[in-house]
Amino acid sequence: MPTHYQGPAPAVRALDAYVKLARATDSLAARLQPGIDGAGLTFSQFGVLEALLHLGPLCMTELARKILKTGGNITMVVGNLEKRGLVARERSGSDRRYFRIRLTPAGARLIRGLFPRHVAALVREFAVLNPKEQKELARLAKKLGRGRAGKG
Repeated sequence: MPTHYQGPAPAVRALDAYVKLARATDSLAARLQPGIDGAGLTFSQFGVLEALLHLGPLCMTELARKILKTGGNITMVVGNLEKRGLVARERSGSDRRYFRIRLTPAGARLIRGLFPRHVAALVREFAVLNPKEQKELARLAKKLGRGRAGKG
């Protein structure tokens, strides 16, 4: 559905693209949510577990940057995962204020079982786009995410 805004053409184009992108993202997330819910996780918790699985132990700042969350939010997400026994905080030997977050064996089992199903669901969802379209979408999303006009 196009925007009903009657402003200048560049504004109408940008708003229309934004609305379509936001709706597509929300729609895709809603279709993927049942797989994440089935494990009793939020998308943020899933993101933390996935990052730790593929990158190894990370500090809170690195985790926040990887999953695009604020420091306060990542503290809550990690705290809830820790309560469930899925992650553990390890103090640094040299700086007692510095924590690295790592998967516990239970967390590793959970994400190793869940991640392949999540990827399979993504493959099914993205099948509406051919491989060339998927690459183009990825390129455009990266360009938009960087936020610099004219940079690719």
